[in-house]
Amino acid sequence: MNSRTNRERTVHAHDVELWAEDFGDPGHPAVLLVMGAQAQGIQWNDGLVERLVDGGRRVIRYDHRDTGRSSTVDFAARPYTVADMASDALAVLDAFGTERAHVVGASLGGIIAQRLAVTHAHRVLTLTSLSSQPLGTDTPGAVQRAMTGAPPLPGELPPPSAELLAALVSSLPEPDADVEEYLAIRLPLWRVLHGPVLPFHEDEYRAMERRVYERARDLRAALNHTFAGAAGTGSTEDLTSVTAPTLVLHGSEDPMFPPPHAEATAAAIPGARLVMIEGMGHTLPRALDGRLAEEILRHTEGL
Repeated sequence: MNSRTNRERTVHAHDVELWAEDFGDPGHPAVLLVMGAQAQGIQWNDGLVERLVDGGRRVIRYDHRDTGRSSTVDFAARPYTVADMASDALAVLDAFGTERAHVVGASLGGIIAQRLAVTHAHRVLTLTSLSSQPLGTDTPGAVQRAMTGAPPLPGELPPPSAELLAALVSSLPEPDADVEEYLAIRLPLWRVLHGPVLPFHEDEYRAMERRVYERARDLRAALNHTFAGAAGTGSTEDLTSVTAPTLVLHGSEDPMFPPPHAEATAAAIPGARLVMIEGMGHTLPRALDGRLAEEILRHTEGL
């Protein structure tokens, strides 16, 4: 990535330390990339970052608490919520001297981004909710009902696919797993998350997960996001107050949050624009770096 300047730092956010880095000209409009549950900041592909930088954006990405090089937390002693993770995102912006940013969140990161647009509207230039769902969605409850065979509640958004739920159960690594054991457990999950339409390039996901394994302080700590994600998100009605121009980007083959989640998000936010990406699942494969960058650059142009 020779078109960017990379600056790493440790961000002190309340009682945790967060690894973060930025790229590009500090004088350019900032794009804050917020990753999903159990995911590290480096899972925003370098190719996507490079395209955004080449498009005249300053890009910031970071590791959530309990992932990568950021602090791990004793969740039983110090539980946290999505609201706390949103505060972490603000601390990252503060550390880079950024008052306002274009906030792009994927999956749980989309929930965090939506919350920021509700609670800290003055910090959010634009909002991009990617492969996510509306604030206040009871996904844990929907999953529990789906796994017990109970029918969905009236008006309930569809749960993750049965194939994905089965893959998630099998994807938890042992504490002492070596890298090959870890990859053997994780790659089947990525195959399901990727979806059945676009070609699945195993080497791409293998390289990504090897990097995740090598950077993590504690791979199992990221499971705390499952507990954090069930609390502190707010309600879907809160989204009616969002004033930031909003783009909802979503894959037509998303097995985690099927397309009705994107439709509900766009319907809840005044003036939101929904863009469905045909064939995309619940991952960000390198083959889509160009398309995703194009959509984000268009959405953030001139703001």
